[in-house]
Parts: sequence; C-alpha cells; structure tokens
Amino acid sequence: MRGCYILCSRFGRVPSLQNHWRLLSTASSTTNAHSTTPSPLDPFALVAPELSRIRTDLVRLLGSAHPGLNEITSYYFLRPSKQLRPLIVLLFAQATNGLGKNWPFKKWASEQPRPGGRAENLDEPLSRANVLNDWNPNMQEKTSFYDPLHSLSIPPTSPTLPQPPLSIFSSTERTLTSPASVLPTQMRLAQIVEMVHAASLLHDDVIDESPLRRGSLSAPEAFGNKFAVLGGNFVLGRASAALARLGDPEVIQLIASVIANLVEGEILQMQDVESPDGEAVPSSQVAKNAWTLYLQKTYMKTASLMAKGARSAVVLGGCADGEVYKEVAYAYGRNIGIAFQLVDDVLDYEAAEDTLGKPGGADLQLGLATGPALYAWEEHPEMGPLIERKFGQAGDVELARRLVRKSAGVERTRALAVGYATQAREVLQVLPESEARAALEALTERVIKRRS
Repeated sequence: MRGCYILCSRFGRVPSLQNHWRLLSTASSTTNAHSTTPSPLDPFALVAPELSRIRTDLVRLLGSAHPGLNEITSYYFLRPSKQLRPLIVLLFAQATNGLGKNWPFKKWASEQPRPGGRAENLDEPLSRANVLNDWNPNMQEKTSFYDPLHSLSIPPTSPTLPQPPLSIFSSTERTLTSPASVLPTQMRLAQIVEMVHAASLLHDDVIDESPLRRGSLSAPEAFGNKFAVLGGNFVLGRASAALARLGDPEVIQLIASVIANLVEGEILQMQDVESPDGEAVPSSQVAKNAWTLYLQKTYMKTASLMAKGARSAVVLGGCADGEVYKEVAYAYGRNIGIAFQLVDDVLDYEAAEDTLGKPGGADLQLGLATGPALYAWEEHPEMGPLIERKFGQAGDVELARRLVRKSAGVERTRALAVGYATQAREVLQVLPESEARAALEALTERVIKRRS
C-alpha cells in the first residue's frame, strides 16, 4: 500500500509526494518542516454556521418510533466532537464550487424540486412512505409507521422532472463562486459522513470495551453492548437512505466503500505481526510488513472516510472525470487522515485521560502495536516478542511502555505525521487561492498540534 498519494495529470504535476517508506526513513529529521509561520486562520470559524446546522439537523434525521433508540443514536452527537470530517467536506465545497465542468447543472439542480435538488427535497422518499415503513416522528409528513393492513394500490405517476435550460451551459469559463457557497447536497453529505463516523464509534467502543468516549461514559457503558451495536446499525441505515437521496451514483459508491473499509480495517487490526524463525530483531521485510499493515489499517479505519468524503464533496460540486480537483480532494483527505491517526497514536502515550476524553494507554491494553511501538522495536529488540504476543502476558504492557519511553518512537511517529500533513498541504497548491483553501492549509497544522 502506498502511504501517500502521488498526483500527476495533464493539468500539471503537483509537487511530488514521496511514498511512505521515504517518510519513514526521514521522519526523525522532519519534525519542524511542516510550517515555519503558524496560520492565524481558524478553519472551524469559517464554516461555523454550517457546522452548527449539521449538528442540529442530525438529531432530526435520526428520529425513531422507539425512544430508547432515539437516545442512543443521538448520544454521541449531543456531546462535544471535533467535527473534522464534515469540516473537510464543507471546506472542499467552498474551495472548488464553480470550478467543475458540471457546476452549472449542479447549481441549477440545487434550486429545483427534484431528487438531489433543494434542501427540502433531500428528505423526500424515493419509494412511497408506506413501502419504506421507516417512521420518523420528526418527519411525519414524509414517513409512515407500519400498518398491519396493506392492500395493492397503484400510485399516481410521478411528475416529470424539470430539465435544465441549455443556456446554463453557454459559457465554458469556470471560476470559484463568490461568495463561497455550499450546495444543499454537500451540506447533507457533511451530515452523512458524521453519521458514518458516529456509527463506527458505537461499534468500536463495543469491540474495544472502551469505558469512556469524549469525557463521558461510552455508549456500551451507558446502554449495553446490544443497544450500542443496534444503534450503530440504525445510524448506518439512516445514513444510507440519505446517501441514496443525494442522487449521485459515484458518491453512493464512494461512501458505501468507506463502510466496507471500516470493517476491513478492524479485521486488519486483529492480524498478528510475526518474525521468521523467532528473530528478535525485525528484518527489513518483517518491519516493512508491520508498517504496511499498520498504515493500511490506519487508512481503512480513519483516512478512508476523510479522503472519500472530500472527493464526494467535489463530485457533488460538478467536478467530472479528468478534472484534477477530485484527485486533490482525495489526496488531501488520505494524507491528513493518516496524519490525524498517527497523532492520535502519539497522544495515547503522551496525553492524560482527562485531556483525551478516553482512557490513555488503551492501545497497548488492546494488544495494538502502533507507530511508537514499531519504532521502539527497531531500537530495542526485546519489543519484538511483546508485539508478537500482543502484550498478552503479565507485565508486557508496562515493559512495552518503558521501551517506548527509552526510544525515539514517539518523536519519530510525530515526525512521520508531520510528513503526511505536509503532503496534504502541498496538494492544495493546485487549487485557486481562497479562504477555504487557506483554511484547509491551516487545518493540517492544527491536526499536528492538537493535544486531544
């Protein structure tokens, strides 16, 4: 797997992105290379009204006939969260809307009463409400509760959808919208990616037996494992229905593949790291395999949603195949997603529980060898057997923590994160200058400097 995404096209070459093996070998010397002048721009402030609406409207989308289900599905949404994934979606919408070949159609459609059109039409069911039987008390006029009596009936034919006038395609010139804009479909996409993320947290906290999340009891602790799993499934169901109503097959495929990636990443995390013939010092191939497994898992569980969410935002803004903006969005999300998780893995060793909002030191307790431990293995051969048995024997976790402290593992992992964040920043140079682009650049720095 390639740790960084190299972007070349007929539109020109983005500053070269090195593969992750070079990043690994140079990580120790890149800690301060990311930025010399901190950016004063707050990425979250730029789209604060939109982020606030996303949080409010999410609870409306998750309404159910079962009060207990309402409580658990909204549990994580009603607590402070980073909102990083919807932030990336909104910023890429603002940074690219107006540039794509199909922008005139997308802009016209956003004002029409049709699927994938006006905000009020994004809640319209594609099948009749009494066929879906997906009652939402917050949308009583558009949903239906199960009725034990059902008779065959032929509904009236749907009205003909309005067609775009040819005049909207008269100009081939494309420029950023002014002021910056976010289409209703892109707002809904931002909500969907947050729903997918929340569902993954509900499931992860069951698998990891985590007692805390965002400084409060985790959902499994508060409601039990069964309700946490069922709640996660319900959120994914509602997210999938909302995704279909966006009306874009490519976006549906992108986000659906994220859900598959999340499952694959969890399974990858369970795989063992083994040395041939019981070698204590990792051979170059064993070390390479261990890092590949770790970075692939990191992409699947964290970066995939950021990368494909960003790409989907640009697709919904009218960018077509052969246009560079889709590739920029994916490359940015992929690299900043990996950087984000690498920092998270560092914080597991550095930050206190009250700062993280979840138990510190959880990775070793779960048997996970993340970046700091893998780097420590290179310096301290005795780490190898601990990693292979997933820190499962008495005293393994404490010994592993001491070995990481004695090594440069934490510093090297943070430097590796800086390398990925720098790659994310570099790909943005293809985009025209704008506040949204500047915010995306500033976000790479915030990801690296975060303490929780």
